[in-house]
Amino acid sequence: MTRMHMLRPAAAGVLLVFALSGCSTVKGWFAGKDAEAKKAAAPAELVDFQATAKPSKIWSTGLGDGERKIGARQGPVVSEGRVFAAAAEGRVTALDLQTGREIWQFRGAKDDALRLSGGPGVGEGLVVVGSLAGDVIALDASSGSERWRAKVTSEVIAAPLVTQGTVYVRSNDGRISAFDAANGERRWFSEHELPALTVRGNAPLAWAPGVLFSGNDDGTLSALALQDGRVLWQQAIGTPDGRTELERMADVDSGPLIDGTLLFVSSFKNRTVAIDGPTGRPMWQSEYGGIGGMGVGPSGLLVSSPTGTVYLLDKNSGAALWSQPVLARRSLTGPVVQGDYAVVGDFDGYLHWLRLDNGELAARERVGGKAIKAQPVVADGILLVQNVEGGLTAFRLD
Repeated sequence: MTRMHMLRPAAAGVLLVFALSGCSTVKGWFAGKDAEAKKAAAPAELVDFQATAKPSKIWSTGLGDGERKIGARQGPVVSEGRVFAAAAEGRVTALDLQTGREIWQFRGAKDDALRLSGGPGVGEGLVVVGSLAGDVIALDASSGSERWRAKVTSEVIAAPLVTQGTVYVRSNDGRISAFDAANGERRWFSEHELPALTVRGNAPLAWAPGVLFSGNDDGTLSALALQDGRVLWQQAIGTPDGRTELERMADVDSGPLIDGTLLFVSSFKNRTVAIDGPTGRPMWQSEYGGIGGMGVGPSGLLVSSPTGTVYLLDKNSGAALWSQPVLARRSLTGPVVQGDYAVVGDFDGYLHWLRLDNGELAARERVGGKAIKAQPVVADGILLVQNVEGGLTAFRLD
């Protein structure tokens, strides 16, 4: 015991001398490690390249106060030559696809205080949007007048699906609600249990005759009966393994793509799976996956990984035909195909065109300097992109 007491003052003295004479060295060690960590986590710097594509901006407009940090990935939808887009402040706007001319605009009443959180869904003569408070608002697609309202149990992040006389709404608590498209009466609802931690945002719903497909936050894909919501089958896409809740995140946050009887589904857990739609049987799986939507080209599927690498996957096997890592950690959107190019947006408002044949950078344009979260949309050769500030811009390739 006595010896221990003798040693403590000596040790304290050594530490004091070290602290006085070498504190800058200690700080230097930690500063160096911090700097290395920050550099490793920083978005990749943009590289110079020889442009081989020539996108040109044909129109641009402001939709109103955008989603900013809501994380909803608000994006436009196109139907019959019209663009329909929502802004978080409670506006929905219809525009002419070719010119950007405003056709109509809906604004909630002053006492509504609507905060629209999802992009619009279109069909059955309706434009349907959801809010942070769980409002579901159906507008007349021709005039923008309100047709009906309904309520769900949580915020609506994904765009509603409108088909077969029904509006299908996925809310952020894992519930899917089906409403009569004519009057907004609820027909059925289906619930799916959520994991403790999930990626912000929901995969949009997809459908085939008699079947509704839903990507879930626990890494599964469900096939539900359109008529009553009963589960037909369920298939694991991403496996939620790991020691922490963060490591176990496996959200299917990319809407399923349907090609004939095949479904292509991608997960945050870096996995893409091809599934036989009628049976739910996996056909192949690839260890390349992503979030925010997939693109489809003549030769394969396009995915943006969570780390910022863009892949083109073979439709028949899932093998990577090429990968492009030059945009690492730039928080990429899901890819979309415009002509012979794949297009992605990033956290700093840049659009990047990549050649479909080899993934090389082909063009770059900046849109307003604010983050692009929503997957761009292509219709009639025109690319549409909406940023988090509520700016909507259209590009054509020359």
